[in-house]
Amino acid sequence: MRNRDQARRLARMRSVDAPVISVGNITVGGSGKTPFVIWLAARLIERGMKPVVLCRGDGGRAKHARVLSARESAASAGDEAILLFESCACPVVAGKDRVKGARIAAGLGNIIVLDDGMQYRQLKRDCEVVLVPAAGVGNGCELPAGPLREPVSALDRAHVVVRTGEGSGEPLSHQQEWPWLTVTRGLEQIAGPRAPQPKSLLAMSAIARPQRFLSCLEAEGYTVADHLRFSDHHAYTETDARKAIATGLNVAVTSKDAVKLRPIWPKEQPLWLLRQEGQGTQGLIDTILAPILETKKTNGVNHAG
Repeated sequence: MRNRDQARRLARMRSVDAPVISVGNITVGGSGKTPFVIWLAARLIERGMKPVVLCRGDGGRAKHARVLSARESAASAGDEAILLFESCACPVVAGKDRVKGARIAAGLGNIIVLDDGMQYRQLKRDCEVVLVPAAGVGNGCELPAGPLREPVSALDRAHVVVRTGEGSGEPLSHQQEWPWLTVTRGLEQIAGPRAPQPKSLLAMSAIARPQRFLSCLEAEGYTVADHLRFSDHHAYTETDARKAIATGLNVAVTSKDAVKLRPIWPKEQPLWLLRQEGQGTQGLIDTILAPILETKKTNGVNHAG
């Protein structure tokens, strides 16, 4: 059944007038796609390119593909889309129909970064980057018995396999697997009157793997006194904010949580963000660009740098 479905989708695959780098995974959530896309967009800009990020807008109510602007909210565009818009120094296009989104993106830059593209086979890509947690893939079974969206053999479709985060899982592919990490940079106050750095915290999160967030806070020397946890992509409400504030603890969140909480957070209450940045191994960006440089579809992309 899967092979027939894949064949139908491949037959409908569409191309656009710009090379496409797909960033995806074979596991359910928590592989670091969003921070990796932010890192990748920055590296492409350093190379003199004009990237455009294309995402689906999970959690948002808007249906049509469009270029994001400062007027958008997480409720309309989705939390990850807003995070990408605020973090990438390039245009971001969001929409359920990513073929239409890619056509819009091709008119805004000269290379497209497709977020969460591994299973989206309707759009032709020039480089397939697949992220896999460094710790491994659990029991190696597909949903619902395990954490895999596709079998490990799907890595054969990848041009580049990246192992994200810390861990010592066994190699899963026959090609080189590139390490990539997010490094914590401490807490930054993003709301409320200026306050001293806290020592004890309430961690508040709506992410796929919250334990990583807690571990990062503790590794930075903070005491996590309590954890207010919501499901991934949860739409925060003022009631949620009041519940957190009522604990009397300083509240710390991730970047993904911050884009939803800042608009509803009381101005008189401190809110802290755990800053993180990506670090890739030397040579990774060249490996990602290699399949594009080998094709005739670069369409005038400037590969300076």
